[in-house]
Amino acid sequence: MTPLPSPPGAPDNVLIRLEGVHKRFGELVVLNGVDMDIRRGETTVILGPSGAGKSVLIKHIVGLIAPDAGRVWVGDVDMARARGAALLGVRKRMGMLFQDGALFDSLSVAENIAFPLRHHTRLSEAEIRRVVEEKLELVELPGLGGRAVSELSGGQRKRVGLARAIAMEPEVVVFDEPNSGLDPLTSGTIDELILRMKERLGVSFVVITHDIVSAVQIADRIGMLWRGDLLEYGPIADFLHTREEVVRRFLARNVDLAPLEAL
Repeated sequence: MTPLPSPPGAPDNVLIRLEGVHKRFGELVVLNGVDMDIRRGETTVILGPSGAGKSVLIKHIVGLIAPDAGRVWVGDVDMARARGAALLGVRKRMGMLFQDGALFDSLSVAENIAFPLRHHTRLSEAEIRRVVEEKLELVELPGLGGRAVSELSGGQRKRVGLARAIAMEPEVVVFDEPNSGLDPLTSGTIDELILRMKERLGVSFVVITHDIVSAVQIADRIGMLWRGDLLEYGPIADFLHTREEVVRRFLARNVDLAPLEAL
């Protein structure tokens, strides 16, 4: 499949572009003129406290919400204005991992992973089984296809959710709080899995989280939303050395900055 082109006017290495994105709900300003370029093959992490606008920003990228002003481009498609086949075509290039995995409890592990393949491709059942087994191997859950979702641990649910998110071989995968509800050791294994997936698949990852330790482990670039504004955005080393006071306070309340600033 031919890769998505870059947004109009963007360099070849840019896959997603937000241009002056504004969004409010009533009197609440959620996004206040956000500009952001998300690059191909990189992991972009968006930090911020609860209510900062992270989830709303992600919903703009996948076309679930339209901005009040500004543009959101995925490739050369304006997500707010695309309709029908154009919008569906872009969404097929995107995978999403929700906080709880959003698995269907009535289906087996294999059936969950096969779900998008059965609904959006013409693959035979034999080909679908092959893809399911391949993705389970990638997320290090070989042989678990017949397992009931109710029998899975929290970490296993995340892995199955990731397997489903990559089943269609997307160009970009969006993660909504991938470490939410997990203990530190399991969170670490999810971070390692994300790093391996990026290396093996070459896709772009967009991760929203409030977990700074995880962000530092997996990110190529980090941005921070605060009261609707993107206060800081750039390579991880630049982000950790920011002089933006609000960002520094946020980092200091969550981690010891000293070892991070040595990066």
